[in-house]
Order: sequence, then structure tokens, then C-alpha cells
Amino acid sequence: MNFTTLCYIEKENKYLMLHRTSKKKDGNKDKWIGVGGHFEKGESPEDCLLREVKEETGLELTSYQFRGIVTFISDEWPDEYMCLYTADRYMGDIGNCDEGELVWVEKEKIMDLNIWEGDKIFLKLLMENQPFFSLKLEYKGDKLVNTFLNKY
Repeated sequence: MNFTTLCYIEKENKYLMLHRTSKKKDGNKDKWIGVGGHFEKGESPEDCLLREVKEETGLELTSYQFRGIVTFISDEWPDEYMCLYTADRYMGDIGNCDEGELVWVEKEKIMDLNIWEGDKIFLKLLMENQPFFSLKLEYKGDKLVNTFLNKY
């Protein structure tokens, strides 16, 4: 079981997206995702969020919101619980990311990128400013085969 965070940082109707191109063994290779990563021992979701955003972007978040829980089930990867955040204020300048290229992408163009099918579901919920939700995504290989959404 993996525990992760993922954050979509917002600016001027854009999200900061990470094009995952650098790592050789990467389940997200060539995909576009937000920034985040795995919990370290003793971390809360917020600790992980702040550390991962700082490590991957160089930014220090000053305003963020916990938006939902996403459960990933896969026949190829360990199950994962992901804490999903958005952020709208930060300090610092974007630096180089060793996991790929960081790009500000207009929200209306994100669905045209190479993103996971399940990501399209939670990105739509974020863009519609839906309240806190729990989303379960089940994959067989790269194919999304089942979803369950519970809004609160």
C-alpha cells in the first residue's frame, strides 16, 4: 500500500503540470501530472505535500486546500491512497525538476495532454470546484475499468 500526495498549483487560470520524462523506471513516464510524491516516515499529508512541492518545484506553498482522496487499484501496481490538493499562493521561484519539465498549462487545454483517464475525472471535479470527494479508480494495465465517486 502506498500513500502519496498530489497538488495542482494554480495561477491565472493555469495549473503547474509536470511532464514526467526523466526517470527510466517511472509508472508515469511521458504522462502529465501535478506535483507530489510518497509519504516519508512520520509525515502527515500536509508535511508530505509541502516537502514534495518544495523538492520538485522550489516553491513554498502559503495557501492550499485538501480537495479529496483518490484510491488507485491496479493489477500491475500496489494499491495507493492519494491525498489531492490545490494551491493558489506560494513564495519563491520555480527551479529545475529532476523528474521532468514543469509547465504552466491553461486549464482548458489540460485534457488534451497525455494524462491518465482517471486523472481526467478528478481534474474535472477540481475545475468545477466540487466539494471534498473520495474517488476510487481501478485499472487493468493502463486501462481504466471501474470508477466510484462519493461526494461529501
